[in-house]
Amino acid sequence: MTKETLKVYRTSIIITVVLSIITALMFFGDFKYEKPDTVYQIYLDGEKVGLIDNREELYDLINEEQIEIKNNYNVNQVYPPNGFKIEEYTTYNALTTTVDNVYNQIKEAKNFTIKGYTITIKSKEENVAPKYIYVLDRTIFESAIKNFITTFVDATQYQNYLDGTQPEIVDVGSIINNMYFDETITIKESYISVLEKIYTNVDDLTHYLLYGNESEVKDYKVKKGDTIESIAYDAKLNVQEFLIANPSIKSADAMLAVGQNVTIEIPSPEVSLIYESEVVEDQEMPYETETKYDYSKSNGYRHVDQEGINGITRITKQIQVKNGEENSQAIIDKAKSIEIRPMQKEIVTIGRKVNSNWGTYIPVTGSWAWPTNSPYVLTSPFGYRWGTLHEGLDISGTGRGSPIYAIGDGEVIDAGRGGMMGRNSGNCIVIKHSNGYYSAYAHLNSIEVKVGDIVTSRQRIGTMGDSGYATGVHLHLAVYVGVPYNGGRPIDPKRLWNLK
Repeated sequence: MTKETLKVYRTSIIITVVLSIITALMFFGDFKYEKPDTVYQIYLDGEKVGLIDNREELYDLINEEQIEIKNNYNVNQVYPPNGFKIEEYTTYNALTTTVDNVYNQIKEAKNFTIKGYTITIKSKEENVAPKYIYVLDRTIFESAIKNFITTFVDATQYQNYLDGTQPEIVDVGSIINNMYFDETITIKESYISVLEKIYTNVDDLTHYLLYGNESEVKDYKVKKGDTIESIAYDAKLNVQEFLIANPSIKSADAMLAVGQNVTIEIPSPEVSLIYESEVVEDQEMPYETETKYDYSKSNGYRHVDQEGINGITRITKQIQVKNGEENSQAIIDKAKSIEIRPMQKEIVTIGRKVNSNWGTYIPVTGSWAWPTNSPYVLTSPFGYRWGTLHEGLDISGTGRGSPIYAIGDGEVIDAGRGGMMGRNSGNCIVIKHSNGYYSAYAHLNSIEVKVGDIVTSRQRIGTMGDSGYATGVHLHLAVYVGVPYNGGRPIDPKRLWNLK
């Protein structure tokens, strides 16, 4: 017998023996072939919860038991919590637990979820945590964002911008060149814990985008003599903010009825809408005053020899607006400036016969010099913004290093960085005028006077800049009745020139 034949023979004997053993065991009942089981290991936040043999039964139980969630959110399906994970295994003799037991453990540990969308709002600033908004339907967010935009941008102009159908500017008007949010906003489908604030309607989400979660809402009953402007100012709002809180009131000129209820709420937007526009507008140029002195007339005598007339210049400017507030980085296209009406200076005669400790007479309008060259741009007005009083008027457009002039005769009582106006004001000058008026000039590039100097109206005192806390090159002009930050009361500088 050859070696190969011997090898085959031995193998056949082994197989025969094994088969004989298996047959014997089967005959006596000691051996049974078992098919492996499919089971499911449940995890919650990485921790094992239990082993079950029917995952669909667990999903069905969650959905059947959580009727309240389904009714609250008007949904058909409730899902396991975030952090839930299920893994399938094939094994023998697995020790499984009941689906009810696993369900109860999950219910006690975490909140269940429903399917919706998560909106992430991420600031471009460092170390600012993202904000999250949760909605059931992404159209809720899309509609709320549109409402937010049309709070600050005319709805027709916004739609024309989207459609690319903005009409050309004829005489005066504006065109939006670009529009975007300053934050990065993303939206994705997700499973949302019912513990979160989930927005289910457009109005609630619009309100959140405009006011945040911590705004205080007050009702106010209109009294005799109230105007929209006076109510807004007393409530630390500007007129636009008042109209946002009271959408049924369509304009700042609307009449209010005594006893009418209005809403007081200070906006605190959760996102920053920025748009860049080209604007053509007619701008008033305050007239200058030429003063003559008559030493035969007593002090206090004042005669207008020639009435002053404000000029009107049609300017073209490029602006950037953030949530309805124009910043200070306006650029004027001086080549496109057109004089519509020339300015006529006022000529007055003032008596100087008798010296008086009461100072010279300050008229209601017309005797103050404008502090910058022309043309210029008025950006942030005097008034409240987001609950904080902007105590002056921001003027820009004439460029870094352009002249800044004293608005009237007076004595320089402060000149330097910060000083009585605070460090955010940068290089700042304060001038004391007669009759208790004070003027302040902030964010200067340079200062050309010193404390104790006596200056005259329209005298150059410094140059325009962006020192201190400033968004762009501009002059912050503030006017006070009384000493600034020492009992003085700020007033709108535009009142000096009767500008609108």
